[in-house]
Parts: sequence; C-alpha cells; structure tokens
Amino acid sequence: MKNIWFPYTQMKNMTPPLHIDRGEGVYLYTKDEKKLIDTVSSWWSTIHGYNNLEINNAIKDQIDKGSHMMLGGLVHDPVIKFSKKLASILPKDLDHCFFSDSGSVGVEVALKMAVQYFSNQGMKKTKFISYKDSYHGDTWKAMEVGDDPDYHKAFKGNNTPSNFYVTPDNINELEEVLKNNSKEIAGFIVEPILQGAGGFKIHSREYLKKARILCDKYDILFIFDEVATGFGRTGNLFVADEDLVPDIIILGKALTGGYLGHAVTVANDKVYYEFYSDSVDDSFMHGPTFMGNPLACAAGLKSIEIFQRENYIEKIKNIETILNRLKEIKHPMIKEIRVIGGCGCIEVYDNKILKGFKEYCYENGIWNRTFLNFAYLMPPYIITEKELSHVINTFKRWFCDVNKDVL
Repeated sequence: MKNIWFPYTQMKNMTPPLHIDRGEGVYLYTKDEKKLIDTVSSWWSTIHGYNNLEINNAIKDQIDKGSHMMLGGLVHDPVIKFSKKLASILPKDLDHCFFSDSGSVGVEVALKMAVQYFSNQGMKKTKFISYKDSYHGDTWKAMEVGDDPDYHKAFKGNNTPSNFYVTPDNINELEEVLKNNSKEIAGFIVEPILQGAGGFKIHSREYLKKARILCDKYDILFIFDEVATGFGRTGNLFVADEDLVPDIIILGKALTGGYLGHAVTVANDKVYYEFYSDSVDDSFMHGPTFMGNPLACAAGLKSIEIFQRENYIEKIKNIETILNRLKEIKHPMIKEIRVIGGCGCIEVYDNKILKGFKEYCYENGIWNRTFLNFAYLMPPYIITEKELSHVINTFKRWFCDVNKDVL
C-alpha cells in the first residue's frame, strides 16, 4: 500500500488500515470476513448503508445510457430531473443548482459566487465571517474561512486573508463585526446548528434567525454549509426551511447516498440574477469537469426517493432517542455528551482515555474512528435498535468497565 497516500495521518508510523472487502447494509466486511457495524457512515455519507439494491440498479441503468456527459454546451435528463428535485425540497427560492465534485469544492463555489455577486454590482467585498472552530473543507478558499488549526496549521500565516471568526450564539458579537466591517465582507458562512469536524458542537436555531436579519440589514450573503448536516443529520431534512432560508446552501456527502463524490451549491434568485445579464463579464466562470455527472444524479434521485418514501425523518427521531442513552454514561474524564438527530458525541477532557478505543470497538464488531477528544456516532439511518444498542453498550463498557479507574 506504499503507493497510497492516506488522509489525515503521518504515513511513516501509520497503523495499517483495515482491508475492507465489501459492504452490506450497516456492515463492513474485512478481507478475513470480520463483520463490523459502520458507525460513522463512511465520513457521514452512506445514509442508506451499503449495497442498496435500488441505488445500485439506478446507477446500472444509467451506465447503459452513458456514464458522463459534460455540462458545457450539453445537458442530460438525470441532471435536469435532479436539479428540479432539489429545488422542490429546498425552501422558497433556493432554485439554482451549480454542481461540483466534492463538498470542499462546493464551498469554494459558494465563496466565489458571493465575491462576484458584489463585484457584478461594482463593489469589492472579499472577506467572510465564519464560526470559531469552524471547518469547511481542505481546499484553499475553504481553508481560509475555516478556523481549525488541527487541519490547516501549515497554511495559516501572514499570507492568509484576514477573515472574521465569531462565537456561535453570540449575536452581539456578530452585529459588532458587521457594523464595523460590512463594507468589505461578502458573506457569513456557517455550519448550521451542528459543527462537524470542529467538535460536534450544537448551536441554537434562534441565533441563525437573528443572523439572517443582520445579514439583510448589512447587505451580507448568508451561506449554509450543509455538506454534513443536510439530508437529516440534525433531525430535519435540512436546517434550512421556510422560516430560515440562506442565500446560498451547499450540499454534499449524503447528496448521492454516499455512492459517488458530488456536491451542489444552490443559490436563491437574488444571487442568481446578479449573474444573469447581457454581459459575458457577469458570467460565473467556473466549471468542474464532472459537475452534474449523470451517475451521481441518478444515485441522488433514487436516494431522495428512498428517503421520502421510507419516512427517514421518523427513523432519525428513533435513532436520536436511542442515542440519548449515551448520556447514561458517567465518567470523570467525560466533559460533555451531545446528541442531535442522527449524531451523538462524547467529548473527553483528555484523549488518553480514547487510546485503544478503536481496537476495542473492532473486537466488538464495530468500526469507529475517534479524533482529538471526540468519540462520535453518525450511523446509517437504516441501523436497527438492536445494532445501535450494541454500539452504545460497547461505548459504555469502555468508559465504565475497561477504563473505570482512568483519571
């Protein structure tokens, strides 16, 4: 495996990764037939689990018609249908879909849109506001609006644009930044309600509603990065709804049910029509090769169909109820236990208590991947109560039995 450069790891002393042969439902199977419940949905994307027959067949059917057609000068049925479907399930006038190939690139697209939105009006506004401890991806502009040194410390220096980072739920701080700097700020980008890689922190919806009002007041675009939160992870289809509508929303990860890398940046009428003119200079000059890929669109269409038909919102409510059992775990090293929708997180004071946790989960038939001071769960929505209870009981034994004396 020396030819593979793995993510987020020091290759010199990396623990050999598990060799997975196949996936079925919520389970991953190793080459030696070890059966593991995937509790992180392959980075929060495989909401239907693995090897879903309906999505498999949707992709197979599309392959026979064509695996890829560029959107430059061409169009095809899957992207037409997928765009219409997304517009129908997003609130109000979030209707204009710009596709790309990953969540990080989707963020780049949103930030470029925001800057050019003002440039097309003759204004130079190039800075952004984001949350402290935010994470929006690993590409260049996405790193600029992130505030997570554990991921991007090598790139944070004197050449990094001076953006603004605010404390979630502190509306006075946000207004102060806007009052003093709105003439140079293009947008406020947030991971709404639930921060992901920044530590699974949960924030209030009321704050977002007030922030929406302030963005309008100070002529700032409000951008929702729902790459992680979209498609049910916080308990609703999206955080965005009829009472809380951003100007731009970014979707990824579960967009295709975890089958293919794809993302979409969806803009409202206000943003879209600043690019819609007789001047070529007002055009949005961006075009990922695989944007609107027909296989990804076919998978996404079928994924949404299953999500709606099988009432996944109710499944997620049941998952949340079961995940709340995590709060029964008591240990002096636990700082806080947080649960929302299909996400549960145990934050510890010192990650020494998590040393060996991944291996313990493996021994108990579970694939879990902690990072920093967080042990978390983001299971596929098809997980059963029995399977999820086994996972929670394994977490409980780790803290209350195996490490009961660790301080």
